[in-house]
Amino acid sequence: MIERIWSGKSPLYLLLLPLSWLYGLVSGVIRLSYRIGLRAIWRAPVPVVVVGNLTAGGNGKTPVVIWLVEQLQQRGVSVGVVSRGYGGKAAVYPLLLDAKTTPSEAGDEPVLIFQRTGAPVAVAPKRSEAVKALIVAAAPQIIITDDGLQHYALGRDKEIVVIDGARRFGNGWWLPAGPMRERAGRLRSVDAIIVNGGEPQAGEIGMRLKPGLAINVLTGERRPVTDFSNVVAMAGIGHPPRFFATLAQCGVTPVKTVALADHQAITEQDMLAIATAEQVVLMTEKDAVKCRAFAGGHTNWWYLPVDAQLDSPLAETLLKQLLALVR
Repeated sequence: MIERIWSGKSPLYLLLLPLSWLYGLVSGVIRLSYRIGLRAIWRAPVPVVVVGNLTAGGNGKTPVVIWLVEQLQQRGVSVGVVSRGYGGKAAVYPLLLDAKTTPSEAGDEPVLIFQRTGAPVAVAPKRSEAVKALIVAAAPQIIITDDGLQHYALGRDKEIVVIDGARRFGNGWWLPAGPMRERAGRLRSVDAIIVNGGEPQAGEIGMRLKPGLAINVLTGERRPVTDFSNVVAMAGIGHPPRFFATLAQCGVTPVKTVALADHQAITEQDMLAIATAEQVVLMTEKDAVKCRAFAGGHTNWWYLPVDAQLDSPLAETLLKQLLALVR
């Protein structure tokens, strides 16, 4: 239902417009208060790059963060990552991730980024505290924040917005009548726009998510997804249909699809209710980080990693701009 409302296919969004106007007013006042100096902006002694979005729901932001980190690492740059840590609750903040940190403590996305890139990652509700912890612990040359475009208390040197190329901005209204955290006009003030899927417009960087081999959650074995039959597909991301569409493009037709809420906690009992031992569970990598702790004995759980591909010359221009910040 919410997708129909936000896409403009249902007129029910009209009933929510008063709340959207209030949301827009409050968010606009908050942003203005930072702009004119009524609220303090903390600036880090190293460059900070924000990767965020204008809409609620998954746009492919985390794959972009991983791509940026890996590209900068390949060019000899020391990178740190900061996140709010949605879905996690640590005993103490800021929390510096290590090999033992769980998604219940740090959130699934920070754990995923840490495991994929090996970069130092810190989470805290107040992002400046996470940045300070990273600087003390790892002395990165540049820091990338996963989300936080609207977290104006943290100064930033570059802003990158990720857009879902298929859904884009729906009906264009603020939450809750539409999907917008900020209106599309905000794009005029950002440094780069990355479009995940669809057709990028002039000045936008096109991106595709390329699936790799399926990886067994327990053993780490890798196999083509076309090897599997009797598949149950599971996705707990911002927009689960994207994962199911990826499987279809790979030639996989699941017997059942299970869409979970973004950042939803998963237990072993949940997994056993989703599929039998004779079925193959294909999940996202973000879900897999939550299942590793109790994967013992369950050799039928697999995940499909995806990598961001940015082939536009504008992507190389963006990387050069980020490298210029640290040299």
